[in-house]
Amino acid sequence: MTGFDSAEGLTPFREGSGYGAILFDTKRVRQAEPAWFTPTWWQHQARPVESGGRGGAWFVDAPFGQAVLRRYLRGGLVANLSRDRYVWRGAMSTRSFAEFRLSRAMIERGVPVPPPIAAMYRREGLFYRCAILIERLPDVRTLADRAIVAGDGAPWEEAGRLVARAHRAGLDHADLNAHNLMFDSRGRGWVIDLDRGRIVIPATGWRERNLARLKRSLLKVRGNRDVADVERDFERLRRAYDNVWERGY
Repeated sequence: MTGFDSAEGLTPFREGSGYGAILFDTKRVRQAEPAWFTPTWWQHQARPVESGGRGGAWFVDAPFGQAVLRRYLRGGLVANLSRDRYVWRGAMSTRSFAEFRLSRAMIERGVPVPPPIAAMYRREGLFYRCAILIERLPDVRTLADRAIVAGDGAPWEEAGRLVARAHRAGLDHADLNAHNLMFDSRGRGWVIDLDRGRIVIPATGWRERNLARLKRSLLKVRGNRDVADVERDFERLRRAYDNVWERGY
């Protein structure tokens, strides 16, 4: 994922004591603006996303379509030192640019992920902050929501097939959990939030770690459901996953 393709644009900018750049899809927008990554700039056209994640995400009604604006925020103990600053290691190593490129690569490989619209970083000295705009998926719910509401009626087989397709494409998802698999009413699924993901050669170790993380998240969000019920549903997911993996497509 080096260099630029014909559908990518890059706009540098200066802002106060810092400087940065925006990487964007030229098929979606002619030129990208730094203000797009500030929720208050959108005023009533931006509203916070209430479920999943650490906050820092907004639904945006933009001229280029329905989008999700997401700031990159830290979690855990390190968030006590800095919530949104990261050590500078080069533009293409910023989390926003890396996710933009990874998302485009997955789409090229046939994995359903939300198309990225634009990614931004702003650097000051040794640190940077960043954000990304991604196309909003219409009328979808997370696997976590579907599992709580529908239980064994949730799209378990579809989820297994979706994860297997992503793994076949070499996607090692850094946080494969029940909030990062989304489905519409017809059962079509998408993998979201590719932050810190990577493309690697398909192998047993990282695939099993991904699946184990997904299972833990399903147990965590099970609500009043028995553990045995969740275990049974995950087995349905796993069987569908294994069937796709063994077929090779």
